[in-house]
Amino acid sequence: MTSRAPSDLAPEIADRLRRDAAGLVAAVVQQHDSGEVLMVGWMDDEALYRTLTTGRATYWSRSRQQYWVKGETSGHTQRVKSVSLDCDGDAVLVKVDQLGPACHTGEHSCFDAGGLLT
Repeated sequence: MTSRAPSDLAPEIADRLRRDAAGLVAAVVQQHDSGEVLMVGWMDDEALYRTLTTGRATYWSRSRQQYWVKGETSGHTQRVKSVSLDCDGDAVLVKVDQLGPACHTGEHSCFDAGGLLT
């Protein structure tokens, strides 16, 4: 696991998380009003804490090994409406109000490239 600062995430939430070997859980991001799945990111305890306390979607970048707030550089922000933990504790559902494209490719959704089975 990458060495990261300890988090102030509430113990009752942290205790429910089932993290992977890198200390992360998948974050499935969905447009709050349409239900469209926009992207999948990764969160550790601190990213989840920042998301819950700031209302701005914050993720852990596995490639850059740092935190990033969605839209901080692009302006394509995600205002968090709700966060839910799945039944196994290994994923969170983050419902957002997306401003601009959600995908780094410029597409509205990271799943806009087309279906594999339609």
